[in-house]
Amino acid sequence: MAALNACSALVTGANRGLGLEMVKQLLEAHCSKVFAACRDTDGPNSEVLRELAKKNPDVVILVKLDVADPCSIKESAKKVGSLLGEKGLNLLVNNAAILPQKTMLTATVEDMHNTFNTNVIGPLFVIREYLPYLQAAAKASGKPGMSPGKAAVINISTDAASLSMIPSMKEPFPLFPYSISKVGLNMLTVYTARDLKADEILCISIHPGWVRTDMGSYEATLDTRESVECMLRVIGSLTEKDQGGYMDYTGKTMPW
Repeated sequence: MAALNACSALVTGANRGLGLEMVKQLLEAHCSKVFAACRDTDGPNSEVLRELAKKNPDVVILVKLDVADPCSIKESAKKVGSLLGEKGLNLLVNNAAILPQKTMLTATVEDMHNTFNTNVIGPLFVIREYLPYLQAAAKASGKPGMSPGKAAVINISTDAASLSMIPSMKEPFPLFPYSISKVGLNMLTVYTARDLKADEILCISIHPGWVRTDMGSYEATLDTRESVECMLRVIGSLTEKDQGGYMDYTGKTMPW
């Protein structure tokens, strides 16, 4: 994780689960600024995050950001941009997502729209609005090649986005809208990696494992601490050879 020292980072969906743990561990990694973004920074579900920011006011900065609302994304980028300075944003983690437990036969139009808005369209517009700050970081680094300490986009994906794994996968709960949306997120990763290669901005998709969270259920095999520790270890070791990749929290390449 040495590559993440002194970097600036933004994490979406930062008020609980993997997002909250990511903020905690980026703080432990001595990141210079950690922008903790979530839909309702003042709500009861953000109490732990608010306490973390209160104890570390120079590092953890709360950002109101609803990834399903383009206006909210735009306003959040203005706020973050005003605080970043010339060094820009080194790390963007698209973590926010929803998982309606529906099957192919029970998913409604609203389920599909909401899931795609949050899990695919949201990350797209987050990347686009924050791109100038990622470009600024890549330029300011003065280093050749790609690295997470320079500029990187990390899209939190899932093994349920693997087309080849789904036929034999035993689902702990219905994943239909979520799974399809995460396939879309993986394609967003591929396009982003291609289109931002000239700027030397890394982009990958990473599967965090089956994690004990509100979304992953408490029957899962990993706790948030272990999952995020492993992901940050993988993220910290990324180079240009990983551009556009799809891997799991151990660094193993996932089948598309």
